[in-house]
Amino acid sequence: MSEASGEETLLEFPCEYPVIAMGESHPELDNIVVEIIRRHAGDIAEGAVTSKQSSGGKFTSITVVIEATSKKQLDAIYQDLSGHQAIKYVL
Repeated sequence: MSEASGEETLLEFPCEYPVIAMGESHPELDNIVVEIIRRHAGDIAEGAVTSKQSSGGKFTSITVVIEATSKKQLDAIYQDLSGHQAIKYVL
């Protein structure tokens, strides 16, 4: 499928899309990830945020399921998440 911008994507928008961010375990990591995603996706549905600690407890993975509206929106979310010092990886 292609968007109006001409960029190719396999996704059809709008769609539910899980954004996964990982960082060192920290009490505010959930809030940081959710705040960044809200800048681009607006309100996040109740139950859309889950987190899981690594077996050693050093890292936490945060998954936020959003209603993605475009590739441009997803690119902006990934760029902002990747640019934050508390976030090590974004999937």
